Formats: sequence, structure tokens, C-alpha cells
Amino acid sequence: MSDSNERMSGRAWGVLMVLCGAIFLEGIDVAMLNIALPSIRADLGLSTGMLSGVVSAYVLGYGGFMLLGGRAADLLGHRRMFVLWLSVFLVFSGVGGFATGGWMLLAARFLTGVAAAFMAPAGLALVTSTFPEGPARTRALGVYAGTASGGFLLGLVAGGVLASFGWRWVFFAPVIMAALILVAALALLPDAGAVRRPGGFDVAGALAVTGAMLLLAYGVVRLEDLAAGAGLTAAVFAGGLALLGLFVAIERRSRSPLVRLGILRTAPLVRVNVAALLFLSAFAGFQFLATLYFQEVRGWSTLRTGLAMLVIAIDTVLAPTLTPRLVERFGNTRVLFAGMLLAAAAYALFLPVGADWTYAAMLPSLVVLGLAFALAYGPLTMAATEGVREDEHGVAGGLLYTSIQFGTALGLSAVTAVSVAAGTGLDALRTALVVPVAAAALGAVVIAFGLRTPPAPEAAPDGGPLAEPAKTTV
Repeated sequence: MSDSNERMSGRAWGVLMVLCGAIFLEGIDVAMLNIALPSIRADLGLSTGMLSGVVSAYVLGYGGFMLLGGRAADLLGHRRMFVLWLSVFLVFSGVGGFATGGWMLLAARFLTGVAAAFMAPAGLALVTSTFPEGPARTRALGVYAGTASGGFLLGLVAGGVLASFGWRWVFFAPVIMAALILVAALALLPDAGAVRRPGGFDVAGALAVTGAMLLLAYGVVRLEDLAAGAGLTAAVFAGGLALLGLFVAIERRSRSPLVRLGILRTAPLVRVNVAALLFLSAFAGFQFLATLYFQEVRGWSTLRTGLAMLVIAIDTVLAPTLTPRLVERFGNTRVLFAGMLLAAAAYALFLPVGADWTYAAMLPSLVVLGLAFALAYGPLTMAATEGVREDEHGVAGGLLYTSIQFGTALGLSAVTAVSVAAGTGLDALRTALVVPVAAAALGAVVIAFGLRTPPAPEAAPDGGPLAEPAKTTV
């Protein structure tokens, strides 16, 4: 997809824009819903528990089916899975817009999350398979990652605008976007066919890992109100871990494993997924607390809140332009480490937040956070598939997005639990803000272990080494 000078052709740019449109759609869908929650509650008369369930349902669908979605993409074809589940995403986003009650909305969000779980790893695998390893892929992944984070950040503003016309537009707008992306995908995406492995599909492994992910995601969601049912929460986690153990046992004996366990023994892959979990955990917690501060402490509208946080979207400009150059010069590890440090600094700058803070006082924290996203999110995406066989890129993408989704849920649960335990008011909010600082700092520590560790070649299934991984391996 690139010429001898590794410059992307017009068709390559078209393919990339389709895939970027899909990941942007996913991010903006989640962010717009979060902003519209108060309006949805007022119109449908939802309880606090049901409203929380609207968010949790998406997390359960996404986190529960992500690994299965990644492997299905590798086995059945990246393009086929991408197009199919983009269509499902479109349908159930529309169903959410027509919801007349809480349970209809819950079902729609759960199935939208399932669709995203199959669509996202297929999209990432299409990027890595379309662009050859080297500068072309680095640039493509920089644009892709910047679009992904930009979708979430810009969604805060878009949600505020659309909710002012009625919360149902938060669901109908993604339907329109998805339809346009689907038409372009059918026209532009290359059809490489399915990649079927001998021995069929690992049904037992698929059921075990999906059940495990569903229970673990539900357990993380329940952490928000641990005191209300600590015993049940512990049982949920125990069940999830038991199914995870069963999954490992099944994979060891399967002739066609859903996930080759050797991929999980690669230290750089483990580091990048732990770092992704911590990075998104920190941001999700901070975004939640900042939204409460803007709307409940300061009394700002949803639109004003979104505009206040718009500066973080500087990442949308820097990620596709500056970040790939930095990665080519310094490598993923150093750039990612810098991004993690900047994130910790950004959250620390917000710790002394006051009831009468001016926007100028908040601005340094938000600008630094935008820079942190530019330096961290792209390298996380780039590193997710480095040193991994091409026929396992879907699984690698599934692992990354599972980490991101679990991190988001864990961050929300952690800051909620700390805030409730600390009491009420601004003091409780300041106490909870320590969580994002700690999570980002821990992420920097995790990445620091890779700064002086030379990358090791991944073992092939027959025990021999694969091709030497790129110098940017985290």
C-alpha cells in the first residue's frame, strides 16, 4: 500500500480514513452518551442504579467479547468481521435512540458493546495488515490512534451540543456516521478472504473466556458500591478467575486454540497492556471527577463542560503529525514513558482544585494532559502488535482493547469508591483525584522496565524464532 519511498497512495489514505472513521465513531459514541446521561434519566425516569447500568452494559458487552472478537477476526477474515459488526453497531445504536424504557436501553447498549468488541480488533488488524512494517505503518497507526482518542475527547463537546436538541440524537448521530462509513468500507477495504486454521473453531475456549471476561467486567463495575454487596462481588471475581483458569487449561490441550498462550509470555506485550489499562484507568477517573467538578461544584452546563475539556483534543492534531516522528527517532518505549510521566504530572497539577478556580488555573493541567495523550495513546496502539505474527494481530488488538476497556471501568469504579469513602464536597473530590495520579505514575514505572530491556524474538509455534521485532518494541 506504499510506494518505494514509503509514501501512502490515495487509496491507502482512503482505507485508513475508513478505519479511522470507525474507531472515531466508537470513541464519540461512548463520550456523547456520558454527557447525555442526566437528560436520559429525566426523560425516562431511570433510577441511579439503572442509569449506571446503561454505562455498565456497554462495558460488559465490550470487555466480555473482546478476546473472542479478536480471534474471530483472525480466523474468519478482518474485512468480513469489520463490515458485519459495523452493521450490527449501526442497528443497535438506532435501537437505543428509540428506547422507551430502561431495559430496552440496557439491551441496546450491551449489544452495541458486543459489536464494538468484534469491530475494533478487526479494524486495528486491517491497519497493520494494510500498511507494511516501518515508517508507513508508524504513520498510519499514529493517525489511527490520534483519531481514536480524538473521538472520545471531541465526543464530550458533540454530546453537549446534541443533547441540547434531545438525548435521542446522541444515538441517531452515530447511525448516520456508521452508514456513511459502511458504504465507504464496502467500496475501499481490500477483501483478503478468511484465514481459517485446520481443526475448526475453539468453541469451549470461546465460551470459557467470554464467561470469564463478562464476570470480571461485572466485578469491576460492582467495585463502585462494594459495601452494598462485598460477598457477591467477591463471588463474581472468583467465578471469573475460575473460568479464566479453565480457559487456560482448554487452550493448552486444544489443537486450534482461541489464543495461543505463547503470545501471553511476551514481556513487551504484557507491559503494553498493563500500561494501557493504567493509562485509561487514570484518564477515565479524572474525566469523571472533572465532569462532576464542572457541573456540580461550578454549576456549568454540559456544553460548557465539553468546551472546557476541548483543549485536551490537541492530541488529535499532534498524534498523527508529531508522534510518529518521535517514535521513529526515539522508539516507542521512550515516547510512551514520556507520555505516562506527563499524564501523572497533568493529574497532579489538578490536585489543588478550588471552588473558585479560574479556567486559566485549570488550563496547564488540561494542556499537559493533551500532550500526554499525544505521546502515549499512539505508541500503545503501535506496540500492541509489534513482534506478533500477522495472523494473530486480531488477538493482539483484542488484548489491547480489553485492557483499555477494563482500565476505563476500573478507573471509574476506583474514583467513585474513594470519593464515597472520603465523604462529600470538594475535599472528597480532591482525595479521589489522587487515584489518577497514582495510576499514571504506576504506568510510567511499568514502561520504565522496558527502557533498558533488549527486545527478544518471539518464539514460533515450532519453537524456532520469528523475525526480529522492530527496535520500537515496548
